[in-house]
Amino acid sequence: QVHLVESGGGSVQAGGSLRLSCVVSGLPLSSYCAGWFRQNPGEGREGVASTDVDGDTTSSDSVKGRFTIFRDNAKNTLYLQMNNLKPEDTSIYYCATGNCTVLNGIVHLTPRYWGQGTQVAVSA
Repeated sequence: QVHLVESGGGSVQAGGSLRLSCVVSGLPLSSYCAGWFRQNPGEGREGVASTDVDGDTTSSDSVKGRFTIFRDNAKNTLYLQMNNLKPEDTSIYYCATGNCTVLNGIVHLTPRYWGQGTQVAVSA
């Protein structure tokens, strides 16, 4: 049985930083693509960043240069380092694993397993 458990969310002022963690159990993260998504109530889920098994990464334009996705395969854990947070980053953040394709250097993740989400709130 596969489980993804996020942690690290919280409240922070604009300009601050948070690091989200996603501990994966039931599958070897090293063999799967993974990523982070976010969603606000009443809105669609937005891809934030993704990584393939080789460590190639893709980030959305809205977070590029501020957020970094990385993994520790020995700990079976996915991370999202978020710097220079803005109020518009306020959302529920979800981690996911699955398969992916890489086209023109962009990692396209097809999620299969999801975490339960962690809330991030950024105040002005």
